[in-house]
Amino acid sequence: MKITIKEIAEMAGVSVTTVSQILNNKGSRFSEQTRRKVLAIVEEHQYKPDFFAANLINRHSKTIGMIVPDVTDFFFSKVIEGVESYLNPLGYMIILCNSRHDIEQEKRYLNELSHRSVDGILLATPNHLEGEHKLGSDFYRKHPIVLIDRGLNDRDWGQLLVEEYAGAQEVLRMLVDKGHRHIGMLKESQGYYQLTERVKAYRQVVFEYKLPFEESYICSGQLTISGGYHAAREVLKNKKITAIFCGNDEMALGCYQAIYEAGLKIPEDISVVGFDGLEVSEYMVPPLTTVFQPSSEIGFSAAKFLVDAINFPSQRIPNKIFRTKLIIRESVKKVDQG
Repeated sequence: MKITIKEIAEMAGVSVTTVSQILNNKGSRFSEQTRRKVLAIVEEHQYKPDFFAANLINRHSKTIGMIVPDVTDFFFSKVIEGVESYLNPLGYMIILCNSRHDIEQEKRYLNELSHRSVDGILLATPNHLEGEHKLGSDFYRKHPIVLIDRGLNDRDWGQLLVEEYAGAQEVLRMLVDKGHRHIGMLKESQGYYQLTERVKAYRQVVFEYKLPFEESYICSGQLTISGGYHAAREVLKNKKITAIFCGNDEMALGCYQAIYEAGLKIPEDISVVGFDGLEVSEYMVPPLTTVFQPSSEIGFSAAKFLVDAINFPSQRIPNKIFRTKLIIRESVKKVDQG
């Protein structure tokens, strides 16, 4: 049977208030002997405080709501891992919600998390926030919220931004330096996270180096293995293509399969590069050249910003910029420019 804080107080011969203050690290005015006696009883009986009761007193539930567009996405799984690595040591629990890229589901989750009295919300969204949930609304003012949205919702604070444009330019220029001129790209379909900076970088490199280009060199698909597979099959209809820039590493996995089914080899017949730097990219055959972005660190920083917003609501949430890193492996071959 679960022991109560009142029973601990009776065993220790102290008041309930004394036990409560010692458990909440506010018992500095009590003797070391009293502290040890109370904590020994707590440990012996494996007492855990009732978070619902504590919530009534402290007005904190020690729960954080997190909404992501796809819990199965490799990138977001690393973001969630980063969030947990910051929140768990602080005693927070996460309520994880999967919006499945559905803006109406996202709105329902925001309202539900509000009703459940979470201390704050981490919102990874591919959408412009509108109506009752837009920036500056009453909902936003009443709830500490940190957005992971690639700066989609315009603001000059609380932005977690990756230098995607610079990272994409670096890998594309590497392809050009290797002699590639007919370069295809796999990008996201409508409704998914918009890879705007990566597409801009692609078009800029094509313009800068006066590369041959047709609109069919860019194909869209879901940011998944399946999406990459189907988009790559379309790009491969362009027989002059010698390299493909995949919008993310998951698409690159599908791209590998499409190239295999076309009877081609990587990198002998066609070079492939990705974006994200996921762990799986190292174990693809051949290992994938990719652009690493610190997804776990993004989650860690988002969680830190949210906890700071909960504890210091009057403080402005800062911006943070994350750099990328080009990881060169074995999926790219130098080709004859002639």
